Amino acid sequence: MTFKPHGKHLIAGEWVASGQTFKSEPATGEAHDFSVGTVELVNRACEAAEEAFWTYGYSTRQQRADFLNAIADEIEARAEAITQIGTEETGLPEARLQGERGRTTGQLRLFATHIMDGDYLDRRHDAALPDRQPLPRPDLKMVQRPIGPVAVFGASNFPLAFSTAGGDTAAALAAGCPVVVKGHSAHPGTGEIVAEAIHAAIEKTGMPKGVFSLIQGGKRDVGTSLVQHPLIKAVGFTGSLGGGRALFDLCAQRPEPIPFFGELGSVNPMFILPEALKARGAAIGTGWAGSLTMGAGQFCTNPGIAVVQKGAEGDAFVNAAAEALKGVQTQCMLTDGIAAAYKDGKTRFDGRNAVEPVLVTDSEGRNASPNLYQTDSENYLQDHALGEEVFGPLGLVVRVDGPDDMETLAKGFEGQLTCTLHMDDGDTDLGRRLMPVLERKAGRILVNGFPTGVEVADSMVHGGPYPASTNFGATSVGTLSIRRFLRPVCYQNMPDALLPGDLA
Repeated sequence: MTFKPHGKHLIAGEWVASGQTFKSEPATGEAHDFSVGTVELVNRACEAAEEAFWTYGYSTRQQRADFLNAIADEIEARAEAITQIGTEETGLPEARLQGERGRTTGQLRLFATHIMDGDYLDRRHDAALPDRQPLPRPDLKMVQRPIGPVAVFGASNFPLAFSTAGGDTAAALAAGCPVVVKGHSAHPGTGEIVAEAIHAAIEKTGMPKGVFSLIQGGKRDVGTSLVQHPLIKAVGFTGSLGGGRALFDLCAQRPEPIPFFGELGSVNPMFILPEALKARGAAIGTGWAGSLTMGAGQFCTNPGIAVVQKGAEGDAFVNAAAEALKGVQTQCMLTDGIAAAYKDGKTRFDGRNAVEPVLVTDSEGRNASPNLYQTDSENYLQDHALGEEVFGPLGLVVRVDGPDDMETLAKGFEGQLTCTLHMDDGDTDLGRRLMPVLERKAGRILVNGFPTGVEVADSMVHGGPYPASTNFGATSVGTLSIRRFLRPVCYQNMPDALLPGDLA
C-alpha cells in the first residue's frame, strides 16, 4: 500500500487546509506539502473539544473502552501504510516502526481494560453518622472525574507511541477528556494517517466529533496559543528541556494556571559497583555500548553516563565499551535538526579540560556515529555542562575513587528518569547505601539491566524529579498516567439520582 498524505488538519471531524504550507523532510522518499497550523485553528479545535466534553466527559466507561479499542483496530487496519510513511519520514527501520505500532495499539487496549476494571476511580464512601456526638457526619462519596480538554504535543523520537495516538492521548481519552494534538513536524504524514484512524473510530462508535483534533506544523504562536487557551485544562509534552520549560512557564503564567506534564529526558546514570565490575566489567561495557547506540541514541532513557571506579578493572570496562562502539555503523537520525544538535552537543566535550576522549568520530549530514569520553567525579561535579543530555549515541564515563566518592557523585546528579545499579551479591551493602539517594533522583531504578525499553504496565513510572519531568508525582507511561487527567470530586448527602454513573 502506498500512502500519499493530503496535508490537511483534522478539526472536529473535518479535514481543513490552511493558507500556508510546509514541506516534510523525509530521510528517504518523496517530500510532501502540509498545511501550517494557525491560532484560528487552535481556537476552533479547543472550542470543539469543550463542546464535546459535555458529552464525552459523561460517557460510560464501556463507551470509552469501545472507542479506544476501535482506534487500535483502525490503526492496525492501516499497518502497512503507517510503516511505509513512518520509515520514510524518520529513517527508523521497519521493525522498529512495527514494534512501536504494536506498543501504541497495546497502550490503547490496556487503557480500555483498565477503565473497565474501575480501580482508577479510587471510589470512597464514608457513610453518614447522624447520631455521632458532638456533631453528626454527613454521607460522603468521592470519585475521580475528568478535567476537560487536554493538549498533547507529539514527540520527535516516537512517531507513534508518544505522538498522535500515543500514551498521553490514550490516557486522556480513557479518562474522558477530549484531546487536541499539536503534531510534530518531523513526521506529519505519520501523524495524519493515525489521525485518520482516530477519525474513523469516532464515526464508527458515534463519539462527538470534537473529541479529537490534529493541528500540523505552525510557528511558536500555535503552541503558545494552545497551552494558553482558556478551554485547555492540562498539557502533555515529550521533548527537550528548553522547549518544555518554556511551555511549562506559559501554563503557570495563565490567568488560570494549569498542570503541564512534561517529560524532558535525562542522562540516566548507571553505577557499576565494585564486585560486578571485577566479575564482568567488560561484558557490562559491551552491553552499555549496545544500549547507548540503540536507535542512534534517540531515547529519553538512553544511559548516557556510566559511573566506574578508577583502576585496571575500570579501564577494562572502558576499553570494552570503546571496542564495541567502534563496530557500530553510522545511523540515520530522526531529523536534520536533531543531527545538528548532536554535533553541537559533542563539541561540549571536545577540548574540555579534564575530559579525556576515548573514541571520537565525525558525523556527517543526518547520520550519527558514536562518541565516548571520560572524566573524574570532581570535574563532573564542577562542570554542569557535562551533565546536560546529548540526544544521540554519546557516552561519558565518570571515574570515582571508591564507594564514598560514588555516593557523593550520586547526590550531585539532577533529577533523572532512570538510575541503574550493576551489582553482584558482594555489592549489596553499597547498593543499600546508594538506594536512598537514587530514590530521590529517579522515577525508575534498575538492577543489572539497561534502561532503554520502557514496559507499558501498571507498575511503570516514566517520569522523575525535575529536570527529568515537570511533575515528579506523575508518569507518562503505564496505567497510572491516567491520573494526570482526573481530579477528585466529593459528593455530600447527594441523592443517587444526581451522582455520576460510576458512583450511583
